[in-house]
Amino acid sequence: MADSPAPTAAAAPAVSNGDDRRLRLLAYRKELHQKVLDSIGIGRTMGREELSTVVQKAVAKILDTIELPDFLTLTREDLRREILESILGYGPLEELLKDPTVNDIMVNSFDRIFVERVGHLELTEKSFLDAGHLRNTIDRMLRQIGKSVNDLNPYVDGRLEDGSRIHVVIPPCALEGPLMTIRKFPAKPLTATDLVERFGTLTIDLADFLRIIVRNRKNIVISGGSGSGKTTLLNVLSNFIPPSERVVTIEDSAELKLPQPNIGRLEARQPNYEGKGTVTIRDLVRNALRMRPDRIIVGEARGPEAIDMLQAMNTGHDGSLTTIHANSPQDVLWRLETMVTMAGFDIPLAAIRRQISSAINLVIHVSRLADGSRRVMKVSEVLGMNQTEIILQDLFEYRKHYVGSDGTIKGELVPLGTFPTFMEKVMPEERSVLQRIFSAPAKGEVV
Repeated sequence: MADSPAPTAAAAPAVSNGDDRRLRLLAYRKELHQKVLDSIGIGRTMGREELSTVVQKAVAKILDTIELPDFLTLTREDLRREILESILGYGPLEELLKDPTVNDIMVNSFDRIFVERVGHLELTEKSFLDAGHLRNTIDRMLRQIGKSVNDLNPYVDGRLEDGSRIHVVIPPCALEGPLMTIRKFPAKPLTATDLVERFGTLTIDLADFLRIIVRNRKNIVISGGSGSGKTTLLNVLSNFIPPSERVVTIEDSAELKLPQPNIGRLEARQPNYEGKGTVTIRDLVRNALRMRPDRIIVGEARGPEAIDMLQAMNTGHDGSLTTIHANSPQDVLWRLETMVTMAGFDIPLAAIRRQISSAINLVIHVSRLADGSRRVMKVSEVLGMNQTEIILQDLFEYRKHYVGSDGTIKGELVPLGTFPTFMEKVMPEERSVLQRIFSAPAKGEVV
């Protein structure tokens, strides 16, 4: 490797404010990064280990021979780590992916990276070198999971090696450069105890109730908006399934982590670069019925697979679970009607509603509140139909007490005193638990 002059900041604009300093720092980092790439002079294919060795030697040599400019706030060790992560890893995302307090990473442009921590969004100081660096990082991430994006297929969903879910959209669909969103999941799945004691999503009473309804094979839909905690709650409910039962999970991107020994995991597949090879959720639901499942868990119902899922719930697969994007338990029923019609069958609305009312037993609605906390807002039982409409009975409801000076919402999820209709069909010890739970009076106002 031939020596080359150290990068300089002579051409960078004078520092007049924070933005100018940031631009000057970015220009220096880009120049230093390019100097390392030029010094490597890769003219042949190298394995990952060999490439890592070559890059580390090049970085060490360059950093040992240059003098850092006064405006640079990074140490030599910071620069070394940043360059290595940019060339060998995921650049500025490396630290965020390892940070256990980060739940979501949102890349809006190469120099605007947001994260969610404890339910709140914040702009980080992290930055890619430019749009090309961002695109190269995206390609590297997707290549490692066997996926890609291009002009013909400008968006993609995938699952990284650590289980995180990645979604990418590139131009022309993304107007200002590539967009990337990464949803992280804890290495150790959360438990009902975590949701009660650490996050306040559940109460002890509701956790006991959910354990009973899952063990008694009630079909459950979890509803809520994006990022409200639907999948987390679904995973917790799945842990209540007895280990003696066979479970088949169906997901767009595999996220569930179930402890049952007899489990079959299915994952949908997007089309390849030729637009072929698609495997939909509906395809997988149909196949799951041939796999001798006791229960079927659909990560998210969002289309025509709803009719197959409802039929499975109505034909011997009691205790199945799924999630749906919806604003309330009532909205769940309306959305299911719409999704069934998407299957292309000419089914009367009354027949669709009968199918829904006989298949679904419970709807659990979750939400992310203004203070960033995630709460179960309502639990409703599906009672059946009257002449034309599906009847819901609310069992639990979140009641607001007050909003603290720091904006924290203080409230309580309370039973409404209405007993579930299946109460007499559970075991005596479970019946006594339900009697205790639903005899408690409800307090406060609806949030």
